[in-house]
Amino acid sequence: MTRASQAPPIDRKWLIFAALGTGVFLASFNIGIANVILPTLVMEFNVDFALVQWVVLSFTLTQTAISPAVGRLGDMLGHKPIFLWGTIAFALGSILAGLAPNIALLLAFRVVQAAGGAFAIALSMGIVTETFPSSERGKALGLFSAAVSAGGVAGPLLGGVLLDLLSRRWTFFVGFPLSCISLALAWLYLPQDRPRGKERFDWTGATTFSAGLLALMLFLTVGESRGYGSPPMIGLFAFALFTLALFIHTERRVKEPLLDLTIFRSPRFSLSLSTRLISFIVFGGVSLIFPFYLTNLLTLEPSLVGLLLAITSLFFGLASPIAGALSDRFSFHIIAGAGLVMLGFGCFTVSTLNADTSVLGFILRVTPLGLGMGLFQSPNNSAVMGAVPRERLGVASGLNTIGRTLGRTSGVAALGALWAVRVSHHAGPEFTGSVTQAAAAAQVAGLRDVSYTALAIVLLGLALSVWGFLKDRAPA
Repeated sequence: MTRASQAPPIDRKWLIFAALGTGVFLASFNIGIANVILPTLVMEFNVDFALVQWVVLSFTLTQTAISPAVGRLGDMLGHKPIFLWGTIAFALGSILAGLAPNIALLLAFRVVQAAGGAFAIALSMGIVTETFPSSERGKALGLFSAAVSAGGVAGPLLGGVLLDLLSRRWTFFVGFPLSCISLALAWLYLPQDRPRGKERFDWTGATTFSAGLLALMLFLTVGESRGYGSPPMIGLFAFALFTLALFIHTERRVKEPLLDLTIFRSPRFSLSLSTRLISFIVFGGVSLIFPFYLTNLLTLEPSLVGLLLAITSLFFGLASPIAGALSDRFSFHIIAGAGLVMLGFGCFTVSTLNADTSVLGFILRVTPLGLGMGLFQSPNNSAVMGAVPRERLGVASGLNTIGRTLGRTSGVAALGALWAVRVSHHAGPEFTGSVTQAAAAAQVAGLRDVSYTALAIVLLGLALSVWGFLKDRAPA
């Protein structure tokens, strides 16, 4: 962060952490709670899988699209006001999403929620890194990851109970009181900082990045029903490539870019951010299918579905602070590499799920996913944030957030579309209904295909991690 702000007193660091941790908990909580209600929304709104995906996608895509802009606005206007206004927007969006009478308005209000969440959390990791000394950075970022996973645990658990006892509306309403807690903590404890002053905002960069990302996600999801080779889908894909290429061209030429791409000249930063993206593609995409598997194939009640969906986030949270503390003492390469190996093993165990799997069998098969993510994220976050100078922490924090949200968004869109395509394939040419209504054997076969694809993606990430390790060990 290149601003003239005074470091907060050391005795306030955990109060500052509580304010920021509550914000990221809330964002993760909202994604987890939304996953539980997806099968219910398919039936209540009479929509197909491709459309209901956007209840999750609209949230993660919006966060990804505006995170670079939030980073710049935080530098221009100050971190604390950005966080406060974002939390207020999230609270308002939670109420509106709960009141939504149809899928179109629900998606619109999810965008409001996501925009507020992005404003509240995009700069959080940079503030945490600046608040804690380097000797405690791994531990602090490990606990930060634990706050994310705690939201992932609480979301499905509470969502399942609310769906059983009340209605899907209350799964959104619950975000309001939690937002009020986050707002109060931030108001009291976040330090005031001095903005840089008058700077020019990169509107071209913000527009091209958002448009390109939206076009790519539409191609991945709508192409499932329209046909990826159809002229409209080919045109959409070409538009996505063009706008994203224009974004990169713009950022390399403008004086005050939305994203300073020179930060990617650091090999450690680039490789660590790439593997972070890969891990969330796998975790987000595979996790999307679980509520349909548990509801449609195992026919479990919503409260039990919520409990089981929380398993991966629970072990994510348990492993994160341990991995963070270990990364302060040992090479982050070793801890992060072990996490990727465990994540790949989890993809394999998920591939063995079937329509007769017991509840215990499901827990045992998905636990390695959570452990792998927890072991990997904390040391990897420390590597990302430690690879840049102090004055670039704001940029690095924004990019780290993008790595998480873009990974989730891409995983939900790409692996969700792959599951739908493979289920349709296994169901046979005579099947014309929604993939969520296909025979159990077809849905299980589709999940197996997604798991193998996810495993291949993890192996790519592991290869990048090994390459980074070898580069770090090579003599200068």
